[in-house]
Amino acid sequence: MINGITVKVLGDCGPFSTIGKSIGYQVRIGKSSYLVDCGAPIFQQLGGEGLQSINGLIVTHCHDDHKRWFSDHALYNRYALNASKMVFLLTTELINDELLKTSRAALEISLSLDSKRIVDIPYDALVSHKVIGPHPKYKIITVNKGNGLLCLQIVDRDGKVIGPDRAKIVINKKTDRPRLLFKDPDYGEWIEPESFYSFSSEVFYEKDRNVYKDPEGFTIEAVKDHVWHGVSGIGVRFKTENESLIFSSDTAHDTELWRQLYLEKRTPRIPLTQKEFVEASIIYGDINDYIERTWSEERFHGAIESFNNSVVIHDIATRNSIVHTDYWKLNNTVLRKDKTILTHSPDRMTSEWVLSDVGKSFHIKGGDFFEVVGETLYPLNADVYHKEAGRYYVGYKSANGKTTVYEDDGILDLSQGKKSGLGSPLYQVDLYECIAGKYFPTLEDKKSIYWERADGKIELVKLFKEGSSGKVVDHCRDNLLKGER
Repeated sequence: MINGITVKVLGDCGPFSTIGKSIGYQVRIGKSSYLVDCGAPIFQQLGGEGLQSINGLIVTHCHDDHKRWFSDHALYNRYALNASKMVFLLTTELINDELLKTSRAALEISLSLDSKRIVDIPYDALVSHKVIGPHPKYKIITVNKGNGLLCLQIVDRDGKVIGPDRAKIVINKKTDRPRLLFKDPDYGEWIEPESFYSFSSEVFYEKDRNVYKDPEGFTIEAVKDHVWHGVSGIGVRFKTENESLIFSSDTAHDTELWRQLYLEKRTPRIPLTQKEFVEASIIYGDINDYIERTWSEERFHGAIESFNNSVVIHDIATRNSIVHTDYWKLNNTVLRKDKTILTHSPDRMTSEWVLSDVGKSFHIKGGDFFEVVGETLYPLNADVYHKEAGRYYVGYKSANGKTTVYEDDGILDLSQGKKSGLGSPLYQVDLYECIAGKYFPTLEDKKSIYWERADGKIELVKLFKEGSSGKVVDHCRDNLLKGER
């Protein structure tokens, strides 16, 4: 019987972090284990034996901080001793196509087993791709016309060419990337279907959502409506009989922005005559000059409802991140504070919402989540969470607390004692350092540190010129859980 969902955080930092862990999670349900993204150093975190126990890899999008170790994972499974299986990849058809393009230099050519010949290796000899999410009904393909002439066409799933009255290819000369422009039959407007449609739309997507069912009985589903990140991306939902967990992946989550995306009718800036535009199958220019609406109403309502009855692991930033959710805009989201774990945070971050951290494990049971510390499940009951220089702290409100929490235009920070430049003081807290999920009073003496021993015990170590001394100390998380300070 499945007893909840456990998530180990392998990496929760963005691409520009000085800590450099990037993004990756191990999800364990029953006897099954999956990776959600592989931007974190998976060999360091899991080792070869741990990687061999992984049932599958889910990639949410192709930014390197989410897929950096993809090709190495595939090569390890092919060449390492005792490795004997391909990477089992779960993602959409479009994201798989992007992975194929970006990994070709590393995967498609090698030496023969006797090292005497340079050999070509097809992608599908290394990666076994299982589609999650519906297949699009229309796509751009390259057709060989003979005599070395290649041509781009838009076709349906049966290979039938779609005429320019329904769809066009737009190529920006700055990137040479072809993008699909599609005329929606209901709105009568030109749109980009990848952005415009919900996965539930049968105008552009096939009906089958390709939900993957693990042998243990739980399901893995691609969710897209809320994902707004620029590159093609998905979130992913793990669903058991009693639990629903969503990794939202990178997204600018702002309901006011979403509302504008579906309500605003844009005036095209077509640099062609009407006759030229109507007849053109391929257009060179900026696709944004032709798009008349960004989102459908169906997608907007799907995004609003996408996190219902789920625990969410959601990306976060401070401000002006453009492609992520700014902390000060959390009130503009549909997220619930008691159902959300914030991830992908900058190196220094203060939050009244629970923050993830590398090495932490969370357990989702029913509609609640807990931190796993040894054999104990702890609720997250602190008033504030803080990350700085690779260390993690929690704060509990106290009139006599030595640490002040500040707010500056929606962004929080903290400091011991009064400090100018951080904003307006909100409240005082007693601050504790979290070591392996255990809470210890913050040290004021800079010559003292907490140190986790190989046996899991925590020592308070004092440093001297002549050396150091240490003693095992007990944590105070149990007392804080009871409200004792």
